[in-house]
Amino acid sequence: MVTAENEGVRPGGDEPPDPIPLSALQHWAYCPRQCGLIHLEQVFDDNVHTLRGQAVHAQVDQPGFELRRGVRVERALPVWHDALGLIGKTDAVEFDPADGTPYPVEYKHGSRNKAADIAHADDMQLAAQALCLEAMTGRAVPEGALYYASSKRRRVVPIDAALRQQVAETVAAVRAMLAGGVLPAPTADERRCRGCSLRDRCQPEAWRRLHGPRDLHAVLFDPDADAD
Repeated sequence: MVTAENEGVRPGGDEPPDPIPLSALQHWAYCPRQCGLIHLEQVFDDNVHTLRGQAVHAQVDQPGFELRRGVRVERALPVWHDALGLIGKTDAVEFDPADGTPYPVEYKHGSRNKAADIAHADDMQLAAQALCLEAMTGRAVPEGALYYASSKRRRVVPIDAALRQQVAETVAAVRAMLAGGVLPAPTADERRCRGCSLRDRCQPEAWRRLHGPRDLHAVLFDPDADAD
């Protein structure tokens, strides 16, 4: 089983692979094809949603710190996890004045009322930040929060065992995609396509017409399909 402890560790003490950006986990959880377009094919387009996101992140993209009611808040803090092979930066990290426990806060431009299965991609990114902070500080990070600018509210996310396992599995999936060099198929969930800035490049409707149920049936039941 892939876990947060063994993912990225190679037999024989070989050098670990190149680190994966934290954002790639969010992209994969939202849509593997979106992740492939951005991190494999290195393409990205803006739309109103991405521009709104950039405007929200402009508030926390400048490194620095401040004290809020006795709590030290670090902005744009670089983080990494050597064992998992992750690298990136947090939007904000609040440090408990009592014992220094870090509390990651990820900023998003949308509403906290988005569908739970879509919001889970945000949870994945936040959990990866928490694992990085644990590895860097040696302190447990049991929860963090997502701040949604449209709602001006936080949503607390417990960093539980299931979410930690999903982070490790997603890291493995993204690494396999990058190593294999194959762009994943579009998501079957058309809701995720509606606001995607890469829709024109992805062409999900065209892909579905070419790879419909009949083609899938042929691949699944043709005994010679995997002969090569």
